[in-house]
This record gives sequence, structure tokens and C-alpha cells, in this order.
Amino acid sequence: MRVMVTGGAGFIGSALVRHLVQTRGDTVLNLDKLTYAGNLASLNCVAGRENYRFVRADICDRAAMAEAFAQFRPDRVMHLAAESHVDRSITGAGDFIATNVVGTFTLLEVARDYWQRLPATERDRFRFLHVSTDEVYGSLGDEGLFEETTPYDPSSPYSASKAASDHLVKAWYRTYGLPVVVSNCSNNYGPYHFPEKLIPLTILNALEGRRLPVYGRGENVRDWLYVDDHARALECIASRGRLGETYNVGGRNERRNIDVVRRICMILDAMAPGPVPRERLIEFVEDRPGHDARYAIDASKLESELGWQAQETFETGISRTVRWYIDNEWWWRPLRARYEGERLGLMQEVAA
Repeated sequence: MRVMVTGGAGFIGSALVRHLVQTRGDTVLNLDKLTYAGNLASLNCVAGRENYRFVRADICDRAAMAEAFAQFRPDRVMHLAAESHVDRSITGAGDFIATNVVGTFTLLEVARDYWQRLPATERDRFRFLHVSTDEVYGSLGDEGLFEETTPYDPSSPYSASKAASDHLVKAWYRTYGLPVVVSNCSNNYGPYHFPEKLIPLTILNALEGRRLPVYGRGENVRDWLYVDDHARALECIASRGRLGETYNVGGRNERRNIDVVRRICMILDAMAPGPVPRERLIEFVEDRPGHDARYAIDASKLESELGWQAQETFETGISRTVRWYIDNEWWWRPLRARYEGERLGLMQEVAA
């Protein structure tokens, strides 16, 4: 397959590119704007391969997108390019509307024009996968799971922008017949994760003996999905998912935020003992606005229809993740040089 991946230098995107290039042997074009969270170092292991190419481009730039389609001639588009941090969307919603909504619209229009011009056999093979989030569904109570039929109820500018892009993709299928599939995933974690999110921030702050900020009392619940499991799921959905359908991707690993932080502290104390137990570094901070109480994904449709299963439990995945950060300071140290590790909340933006 010839696969165009947007946002391929990001956390999930780079995991997907590594999977496609190394495991499957697909020819991959990585399109990425390289904002602050895009990091080509995450792709060092594939950078020299003949079946991997990189183009720095903005999905809002229609001319650049059209040129990329015309030159690369993809069989498949896997669209992950997005602004993705809830805290940043609270302080700067405009970037989220521009990239997640306008950028997705631009990409859909270029893909539609390209697809309509393909010969019949290539047109039948073409697929457009739009990668989204479980946050479009809003917040759950103590019981229940998000299903593909759960009504949308976004709480933040980020989730609202992703909800809008989901609707655009489905509309391009229903109106124009563009062969799309949509995925909505739970919280990802694993190697190469930019250190502003809960798990990598906790690991690196704990390694350096810094405070470990936790919103509210840490009671918010998330369903955690190891990023390499997600990459396999995306390839599966793009290959065999039914057109026009949504597939939820989750790890069936619900944890309270405070329990995630405490587990990381316990693992680090065993792998890299410090002067004091890391749990003493935990500090509860003011909760962020619109902080959803609980997310949990029902991945039954993906599991039963397409045969995907997560390979990592939270216990195995979080141990692998902590070990990776201990062993790969070369990757995260340059990021920490310009990002001190604060939980961003409503604070200032980090310079790119």
C-alpha cells in the first residue's frame, strides 16, 4: 500500500508510521507541519528507509495538499494531524478550529478531487481514515461505556473541534460517496509522548525530583490504550472497516488519574530508586474548566468485526513506558530544555 499519514511526526502518528514502514513494509508519506509536538526524532528508526518520505506541510494549505496527492498518489489516507491538548484549547481555541475543522475540510476536498479522478480499480481501493477521540462523547457517570452510537456532547474547545471534524467526514461520505471510516480512541500512552500529558509528565518530573501536579483530587477516570496497540487498530480499521462506519478503540484499562500517578511512582522507585519515595512529590492543583469525570470505551465492534485485540494490559504497558523513558533520555532531554514540565492548565503557551 501507498499510505499518506497526516500528523505522522506526532505521538500516535509516529507510532503508526513506524508500524506501517517497519512491520508492514508499506510505502509511507508523512505530512506534518511540525508544530511544538511534532518531533522527527521519533522517526529516526525509519528515516533512511526507501519506503518512507517526509514532507513538511500544513493541512490547511490546499495547494500543498493537492501537490502531495498528485505526486505521491496514495491508496490510503490516514488523517491524524490535529491540535490535541485540552488545556491548550482553553487558552487558544483558534488554532484548534483552524487545524481540526478547516484543515480537515481542506483535506477532504483535496482527497475527494483526487479520488474522483482515479481509474475505477484505484478508486475502489482508496480509503480515507479519520482518527478522532472519545472526548467527542462528553463525560460518563460511574457506569456505562462510550459506544459508536453514543450522542456527541463535547465539553472543551478541543473536543468540539474534533466533533465538528467527525461530522464533516461523515457528511463527505453521505453527500459525495468519499470512502471514509472514522475511529474514536481512548487516552493513549507509551514511548515518544510529548511531556505535557499526564503520564510522560509524571515520569519525567518524578525522575528529576520535581512536583507531580494532579488536577482536583485525581478522581477523573480515563481508559488507557497503549499507543502501539492503537497503531495496529488503525491499520486494521483502514484495511477492513466498513465504509461510513465508526469504530471505537479502547484498551479496557480504566484508571483514576491519581492511581496512574501512584503506579508510576511505584515503578520508578523500583527501577530507579531516588532519595525519597516519589509519591511524596504529588501535589493536587486547581482543576481545569470542563474537566470530564470519566471516559471509557466499548471496543466490542472493533474486536468482533475486525478481530483486533489490545496486546498490552495497563500494568505491562505502563512498565514498558517507564522503562523507555529511563533508557531514552536522548529523545526527551532536548524537549525538557525548552519545556520545564509544568502542567499547562490555563498558563502561558510554550514557544515552538
